[in-house]
Amino acid sequence: MTCRACCPAPPARCRQPGGGTLVLPAASHFVPGIRCHQYPKSPPRLTFAHAAKHACRLASTEARRLQVCPPFLHWTGVRTRKISSCFACKATGLHNLLNNDTIQDEFDSERSASPFSVAGFFSRMSFWWMNPLMKKGYRKPLEEKDIPALDVADQAGTQYSMFVDKINAKQSSLFWVIVSCYKRDILFSGFFALLKVLTLSSGPLLVKEFINVSSGKEAFKHEGVVIALGLLLSKCLESLAQRQWYFQTRRVGIQVRSLLSASIYRKQQKLSCFASIKHSSGEIMNYLIVDAYRVGEFPFWFHRTWTTGFQLGIALAVLYDAVGPATIASVLVIMLTVLLNAPLARQQQDFQKKLMEAQDMRLKAMSESLVNMKVLKLYAWEAHFKSVIEHLRELELKWLSAFQLGKAYTSVVFWASPALVSAATFIACYFLGVPLNPSNVFTFVAALRLVQDPINHIPNVIGSVIQARVAFSRISSFLGESELPKDQISMEHCVCSQYPIVFKSGCFSWDSSGNPNPRNINLEVKAGTKVAICGEVGSGKSTLLAAILGEVPRTEGMSHVCGKIAYVSQDAWIQTGTLQNILFGSNMDKQRYEETLRRCSLVYDLESLPFGDRTQIGERGVNLSGGQKQRVQLARALYHDADIYIFWMILSAALMHILLQVF
Repeated sequence: MTCRACCPAPPARCRQPGGGTLVLPAASHFVPGIRCHQYPKSPPRLTFAHAAKHACRLASTEARRLQVCPPFLHWTGVRTRKISSCFACKATGLHNLLNNDTIQDEFDSERSASPFSVAGFFSRMSFWWMNPLMKKGYRKPLEEKDIPALDVADQAGTQYSMFVDKINAKQSSLFWVIVSCYKRDILFSGFFALLKVLTLSSGPLLVKEFINVSSGKEAFKHEGVVIALGLLLSKCLESLAQRQWYFQTRRVGIQVRSLLSASIYRKQQKLSCFASIKHSSGEIMNYLIVDAYRVGEFPFWFHRTWTTGFQLGIALAVLYDAVGPATIASVLVIMLTVLLNAPLARQQQDFQKKLMEAQDMRLKAMSESLVNMKVLKLYAWEAHFKSVIEHLRELELKWLSAFQLGKAYTSVVFWASPALVSAATFIACYFLGVPLNPSNVFTFVAALRLVQDPINHIPNVIGSVIQARVAFSRISSFLGESELPKDQISMEHCVCSQYPIVFKSGCFSWDSSGNPNPRNINLEVKAGTKVAICGEVGSGKSTLLAAILGEVPRTEGMSHVCGKIAYVSQDAWIQTGTLQNILFGSNMDKQRYEETLRRCSLVYDLESLPFGDRTQIGERGVNLSGGQKQRVQLARALYHDADIYIFWMILSAALMHILLQVF
């Protein structure tokens, strides 16, 4: 490979805004196949100028990339498609939530604390804490500042931190870790579910006693009034218990969904190269949108599973009290209904798995087609890829139809069961000679609701449990994938280290089973210098940069990288919004901001725009030229305080006079 010096020492105007300076490292050891030349010292902090032409497949690491280096970190090639949605999460503040950082929201000063967190017992039981918001919504349309701030306990960062602590302390399955996180809330909501079943089941018994009193069988004076008040109280308690049951389980479900979304978000940042190939962007989006949602719905349906059987048992006991041995006919009909649907439940689980696999394939094809639409148009491949997507959609519809037909069959059988139960019971009463009087007839009719309600919910319970089980297995499999090593780099500020980047006999490979390239790397980069990496195609330039980022597993040797890293890719990534992309969630420092704009030659560009840096730049910066996009992401990098800057042909689309101004 040829070796040459690429550029002279940077002029004074390359100094970092805000008083900081750029530390440019120098190579003091020969790297086989790659020549790195030392340049004259210039002010501190690291910059790499990369002469590589092709994009590197960088597998994004732990949220340290977004934690220590700001969100201007962009991945190219395959990884860009995989995590574009996660950059959107970062832009909307999800990253700050996951790290328990304070989001500087212009509405924070006007938004009140969560009324639920300060509500008393009566207010929580009666939902009285909702009244102020409801009154405000009645008087005027609600605005963002009218919505109370989210309680700390409900924030994604809090839930994720609790989940990480539990999963590190207990090396158990995902299901049991989640149960241990929310066992108190699950038991609390389970109490209301039990109370709802008991109060609902007391209705037929109170009706029976009321009919006996009306028939002259009064045990004590004013017994009828007491029974009527008991009916009123049972209905009030039933309504209260049901509302609290639903509210508590839905709240737990949202918390579970938020922690799973955060876990998936973090995990895809840490996936190893091999694991990142296995999980496409469509699959990861399915984990976030579909699977996490279904697992979040499970806390509600969990109580449905045992309350259904418990309520059905109480209903059969009430029926036996009303019609005696004729209840056997009801039991036989119910058992026959359940047994007929047992094989279908297993089949439904298989259909659900195949449906999710087909959906993953279809979303993957859709995502790749949309991302590479320019290539499809250039080669006139629209018809071919359209047919591929339509075929995948037909396959998805096939399994969706099979699943829904099975669900419809189950629903028909279970919805017809109450009528069959009543018919079988009355026929049994006729043949067994069970006397039917107003007392037991009204009790029987009232008890039919106790039978009908759980039977009608059985199809939904079965379907939800199957979906949650499949979702649990998919998410558990994803969270259990291999990760990139964590010991290759240290993301703390490099204060006293003279050599922030050190490789000794380092061998790196994207595939652990493949031949390392580059191999036997011996490199020391001293603070205060600049290094340009040049080489032939396939010589390992991209892998070397990825190794500095900690994106490539080290197979042999030693590597040490100390300091916060800022990486700016060749293909610019711009967040939809205004030109304040440069801040990207950081606090505004007016002096530093203006200095950054000047250093990156963006002042003239902003003056030419109608609203300056408040101008909406459209989807992915569609309103900006290629050079403007590059300078925006360069400014985004310089605005943040980093120790190592890695630039990857960032100004390839810039004009010559712009290059002279920037460098």
